[in-house]
Amino acid sequence: MTTANAYDWLDRGLSAIHKAQWHRQETTFDGAPGATIAQDGRQFLNFASNDYLGLAADPRVRQAAIEAIDRYGAGSTGSRLLSGHRPIHRQLEEALAGLKQTEDAIVFSSGYLANIGVLSAIVGSRDLVLGDRDNHSCLRLGVAASGAHLMSYDRSDPIELACLLDAHRNSYRRVTIATDSVFSMDGDLCPLPQILDLADRYGCMVLIDEAHATGVLGDRGAGCVEHFGCGDRELIQMGTLSKALGSLGGYVAGSAKLVDFLRNRAPSWIYTTALSPADAGAALAAVEIVRSEPERRQQLRDNVTYLQARLTEIADDAPDTFSLLPSNSPIFCLEVKDTATVLRYGEALFDRGIFASAVRPPTVPTSRLRLTVMATHTRSQLDRLATALTERVAL
Repeated sequence: MTTANAYDWLDRGLSAIHKAQWHRQETTFDGAPGATIAQDGRQFLNFASNDYLGLAADPRVRQAAIEAIDRYGAGSTGSRLLSGHRPIHRQLEEALAGLKQTEDAIVFSSGYLANIGVLSAIVGSRDLVLGDRDNHSCLRLGVAASGAHLMSYDRSDPIELACLLDAHRNSYRRVTIATDSVFSMDGDLCPLPQILDLADRYGCMVLIDEAHATGVLGDRGAGCVEHFGCGDRELIQMGTLSKALGSLGGYVAGSAKLVDFLRNRAPSWIYTTALSPADAGAALAAVEIVRSEPERRQQLRDNVTYLQARLTEIADDAPDTFSLLPSNSPIFCLEVKDTATVLRYGEALFDRGIFASAVRPPTVPTSRLRLTVMATHTRSQLDRLATALTERVAL
């Protein structure tokens, strides 16, 4: 009988993480989120937030959360099929369906649960999922939970997906093409029209993760599907309430029969506590602001255009230091040579009062500074970031 401690492997695992410079820990900030955030009384410019429209601290969104708590309590207390369903959940689903211009929508307690739930429901061991190699981890874990087979493709190669479908479509009962709409660690968009054309040709379903596009892309803020003019095509649209909508939760929008099926078959919806009233109330208010204030989205686009021009200049002036990845969104990534370098740059920006994400493997294949733009950033704040990056290049 062995006398070794069953948990000794944790020390070895942590040692390996530190050695690879992959160790992570949270950074604590005080107060409400926004274009600036505070830590121990010091103010930082915030270029690491997914709160693209600045709604997380909007007084109307906060008040809606408070009113929902006053009316329905702090927690939902159970799953939607038991004691957890409240009128505000259905109101939110109807508002999301209106934003996305779909027949219906269903709200999950997080975006992660939404992707895991929809994939677990629509595919199984006799099915194939073709996923972009850079899809969010919840899409990959959703495939694993479903038992379906997974094959990856590269969106930069328009032939690869077609070749995979040609070679494998007839070997499986159902095939789903799953893709992020905005790739969160690159900033570029999926080639949705081409994906939908292939899906029609080969008889496939399409699942698109609109997490970073909801509220941001499209004239109405409906996302990548609207941006590409594909709202009349049949597909499954998933998204989150936790980014541009400033709250917490996830949703799936599509046909009425799809939503009804998910209510009966999505395990991460059936077997978990319903979204809290506060989160539902906040998201409902945010959807209304997205609908009624297009100028907020225009301000975001103006900021994106301005910062993209500044970052392009910086990357062009220092090609051996930074490489600006292509972006069609409020996410910009400056690729650097290695993990140690990106950590130094992140620390240097932090010393200058700027918080940005230093992203490294295994999250991404190559190290990069990930910068996100908000509608509430001022021109002077964008200039301050550009100046700090230029100063760091000169060191």
